[in-house]
Amino acid sequence: MAVRTRSLVLLFVALAAGSAAAWISLGYLRRQSQPLLGQTTVAGHAVVAARDLSVGTVVGENDVREVAWPGNAVPPGLLSTKAEVVGRGLITGMRLNEPFLETKLASRGTGGGMPILITEGMRALSIRVDEVIGVAGFVVPGTRVDVLFTMAGATAGEQVTKAILQNIQTLAAGQSTQVDADGRPQAVPVITLLVTPEQAETLALASTQGRIQMTLRNALDTLPIRTAGARASTLFGLARAAPSGPPSPGWRRAVAPSSPVARETIVEGFRGGERTLYRFTRPKPSDQPEEK
Repeated sequence: MAVRTRSLVLLFVALAAGSAAAWISLGYLRRQSQPLLGQTTVAGHAVVAARDLSVGTVVGENDVREVAWPGNAVPPGLLSTKAEVVGRGLITGMRLNEPFLETKLASRGTGGGMPILITEGMRALSIRVDEVIGVAGFVVPGTRVDVLFTMAGATAGEQVTKAILQNIQTLAAGQSTQVDADGRPQAVPVITLLVTPEQAETLALASTQGRIQMTLRNALDTLPIRTAGARASTLFGLARAAPSGPPSPGWRRAVAPSSPVARETIVEGFRGGERTLYRFTRPKPSDQPEEK
């Protein structure tokens, strides 16, 4: 009986000690977390989108709402009042609860729509296209294209195709200035391009003289390429004329593959881990013995 009583007492003491230790630890952790929670500060207010907004939209009262902006990390140009946002056009699309920045809005009084997307010194030019010219509908707003021009009788009576404009930004496809939500291609009759005044003249003239097509390019591939153009005679394997003059800085030239007939052949061999190069030279026609 005494042994059983002693065991119960020890069990009670152990439970009491464990409970006390847990209570003390919990209080300590709470005291340590209070300073960290107290460091959260409100930097001010921010205006965020109350719904998804498309490019060119003139922001209204029901399109925005003000929220508290926590912490000290305030992005440059963060707008904090509705008065700074309402009535201005969007130059980029916005999602729900995305904060408004000065760089996302056009200047006050410029309105909305496509005109605010045209940067200073540039022009917007629309051209009529079909499904083939529009790269099967994949030329959508924001993509980059090269413009190919095909003209009959341009050189020595031949039909010639050449890239007359490169790395041109697409502003709109049809009446849309933004990509479809599902990213699916759409057949549109008109594509609007962002060009310089000189490029607009070139494109307008080309549209009346021959056929225009577009090639879709990677958005990261911005370096222009200098080519001699394609002629009808090249389709039959005849030599293509190389571009005249050295390439300008910032250009890369499309290089034709070397001729399969080489004067010299180098063979690389390995024997016992030692690398050896064997050079074989094709004799010139003048070096070959004359037949008798």
